[in-house]
Amino acid sequence: MKLWVIKTGDAFADVIAEHGDFEHFFMSAMGPVADTHPELELAVHDARHDGEPPELAEGDGLVITGSHAMVSHAEAWSEALKPWLVDAWQRDLPMLGVCYGHQLMAAALGGESGYHPAGRESGTFRVEMTEAINGDALFGELPLQFAAQLTHAQSVLRPPACAAILGHNAHDPYQTLRYGPRQWSVQFHPEFTAPVMRSYLAHQRQALSEQGQDPERLIAGVTETPEATGLLARFARLVASGGATAS
Repeated sequence: MKLWVIKTGDAFADVIAEHGDFEHFFMSAMGPVADTHPELELAVHDARHDGEPPELAEGDGLVITGSHAMVSHAEAWSEALKPWLVDAWQRDLPMLGVCYGHQLMAAALGGESGYHPAGRESGTFRVEMTEAINGDALFGELPLQFAAQLTHAQSVLRPPACAAILGHNAHDPYQTLRYGPRQWSVQFHPEFTAPVMRSYLAHQRQALSEQGQDPERLIAGVTETPEATGLLARFARLVASGGATAS
C-alpha cells in the first residue's frame, strides 16, 4: 500500500535550505511508521508538475500539503484534484488535508473556501476540539485543547454538508473537519516544527504589522506542538493498519 503526499506548493527558499520543503516535513513525521511497517510505502506526487493525480489502489491513503497558492484562485492543477479527491472519498480511502489541503478538500466536497474576513492567522495558537472527537479514529485520544502551528490567509468559509466540525478556535470556526470514518482535514500545520513556524513569522512581519499584530510577540510565543504533530504518525499507522483505528 502507498501513502501519497500530494505536494501543492513550496516553502520559502530559506526555509527549504535550512529545514527542507513541505513534503520533507511530512515524510519526516511519517517515515518512522513506514520503517516499522514494510508494507507501507511513502510516495510524493507534485500536483503542479507531475501531471494527472496518481491512480489509487485499495488500501492506499493520501495527505494533501499546504501551499502558498490560494484555493479560490482555482488554478488548473488544483481544480484537477477536486474530482480525484471526491473519488477517493467515495471509495472511503484514508485522507488528510492540511491547510491548503483542508480548504481544497472542503471545496471539492461541496463547501466554500476563500479569504478570511479577519485576515491572516499566524503563530502558535490553541485549538479547541468538540465532543465529536469521542471515538474518532484519528483525534479520539487527543485532549480537548492543544497547541498547533498556524499560518493562513484563506479558510474554509462554509463546510460541506457531509462534514462534522471537530475543532475550532477564536479565529476560525472550522479548524478541523471530518468527512467520513477515515477522512479529515485541518487548518493548522501538524508538520511544522517551532523553528519552521518562527521562520514563517519572520517572513510575515510586515503583513502582520499592517494587520495590527505584533510579529515579535508572535515569534516569542512559538512553542513545539506535540499533540498536533503526533497526528501525522497516527494517520500513517491508520493507513498501515488498513482499518479504522490508528492504534
